[in-house]
Amino acid sequence: MSSFSNLDFSRGVNWVPATFITLYQSILLLALPFYFYYTPPSLGLILMTVLLISMTELSITAGYHRLYSHRAYKANRFLESVILFFSSMAMQGSALRWSYDHRIHHAFVDTDNDPYSINKGFLYAHCLWILEKPRKIEDKVVSDLLSNPLVRLQHQWSVRLMILTNVLCFLAVGYFFSDYLGAFVMAVWFRLFVCHHFTWFINSLAHTFGSKPFSQEMTAVNNWLISLVTFGEGYHNFHHTFANDYRNGIRWYHFDPTKWLIFVLNKMGLAKDLKKMDPFAIQKKMITEGKCHLLTRLQELWYVKKEEIEQEIQEVSDGIIAKINAMQDLKKRYLEAKSQDDQRTLARDLKRQFKHLRKELRAEWRRWKSLSSSIQKLKPLPI
Repeated sequence: MSSFSNLDFSRGVNWVPATFITLYQSILLLALPFYFYYTPPSLGLILMTVLLISMTELSITAGYHRLYSHRAYKANRFLESVILFFSSMAMQGSALRWSYDHRIHHAFVDTDNDPYSINKGFLYAHCLWILEKPRKIEDKVVSDLLSNPLVRLQHQWSVRLMILTNVLCFLAVGYFFSDYLGAFVMAVWFRLFVCHHFTWFINSLAHTFGSKPFSQEMTAVNNWLISLVTFGEGYHNFHHTFANDYRNGIRWYHFDPTKWLIFVLNKMGLAKDLKKMDPFAIQKKMITEGKCHLLTRLQELWYVKKEEIEQEIQEVSDGIIAKINAMQDLKKRYLEAKSQDDQRTLARDLKRQFKHLRKELRAEWRRWKSLSSSIQKLKPLPI
């Protein structure tokens, strides 16, 4: 079934956003080649556009998404004001509307109640859902945001603020570079196009191409390539599993500029109470999901001795979970002993036990990865 056939206009058509998005993108794609040919932008204007794209998109990922939708951290009033200014410039609606839709998306992901379900088609999840008249905001879903005066103010004046912030952007960039045409085409028009699609990629690409190390049953995937154009939102399978974590990319090498920004803001005193999922819980979730995936994979391999492999899968996974549980217990006991002056000897002993167990766990993880890789390489044979 095509994306277009899944459109539901029972609540009506969202005429203003639908008309605006269709017209501005169509005209831009036609006008951009002529603009670059006849009046190409200066290097400074291009760099300014890249900077504005980054600031605008980060206001969505760090603001609308991780701050307001998931409450992954707290921001002071100054930071909130900056976020709401640049997110208004993104022309993606108010923080209240955006967060409401996104919370509904997480609550009903991949079902008919999902506002931008990928099961209704790639284009539907990407942008066609915007054509439908949005559902009424239920106060109970966003009660915390309704108590925030800045969020209420931005919602009340959302259209005026979207226009005002973009006009200010146009005037400031045009004046600075003495190029008002370039400011309009690049800093406003082209920036909106890029930021819209970068955000929409999270709903479409991040539910289509990638791996599912944390949750097999949902469409959200992890894909580092998608993170490059979504400012770190490409580790989407992790996000849908642990939505309140301020990070999407949990490894230090994961490309997640939004995570880095929030971390820096925390060090500057502008953000606090950063939420992080317990690493032991993450590891256990990975093992549980990995075991289910491997056991399902084995059902396709009629020519192998399933009993022996299933036993090894169970043995290794149980061993890893047992060691993780033991490490959790050791860590808890260590922290309790460390806080008491008369328990320092015990604390040192527990720390040694923890390090030894961590070394054993790493060996078990290597065995698990080797086992997983060997099973994945096996190909189903025709019956």
